[in-house]
Amino acid sequence: MNGARATCLLADDHPALLVAVREFLDEHGFEIVAAVGDGDAAVAAAVAHAPAAAVVDYRMPRCGGRQLLRRLREASPETRLAVYTAEADQQLVAEALEAGADAIVLKEAPLLDLVRALVSVVEGRRYVDPALAMHVLEPQSQTVSLTPRELDVLTLLAEGLSHEQIGERLQIGSETVRTHARKAADRLGARTRTQAVARAIRLRLL
Repeated sequence: MNGARATCLLADDHPALLVAVREFLDEHGFEIVAAVGDGDAAVAAAVAHAPAAAVVDYRMPRCGGRQLLRRLREASPETRLAVYTAEADQQLVAEALEAGADAIVLKEAPLLDLVRALVSVVEGRRYVDPALAMHVLEPQSQTVSLTPRELDVLTLLAEGLSHEQIGERLQIGSETVRTHARKAADRLGARTRTQAVARAIRLRLL
């Protein structure tokens, strides 16, 4: 991350944590445009500032969880969303990624990990806390194997490309892209392409 400091919104209902994270991110290259304590205030701040990134607690008063992520995505589509949570829970990971999260970081992780996550999402990559990925790993899925082309397709889906854009990038038809995505989802036991991407990230296939 070069040049100007990336703007960042913080939302957490624990005041002491909010202060600590704000000071740390400010020291590590981020411009904090707002630090708020509830979901409604987070959405209002996203509308007002359209920050490059937002760090949000998943459980927030006045709107939280999937609803908050979806509202933030609608309010400021370009803002990259990092969920900051104390819960090492498989369902939370799947829900958050499906609702639009670009990163998930455990609060017990070093604050430098949060910085790494924000740098990753601002640069267009996803991030899932390594400890969280290990915690939620399904033992029966450890042997999942995808073809190189299926991995290519999932990687580009994770970057937000459409089937048509992926087809152009890989020089294959969009229907072929859909076929690879569907086969990858089947191998991963996922119902949707978003779930497939989430599971592949948790399994460190991407």
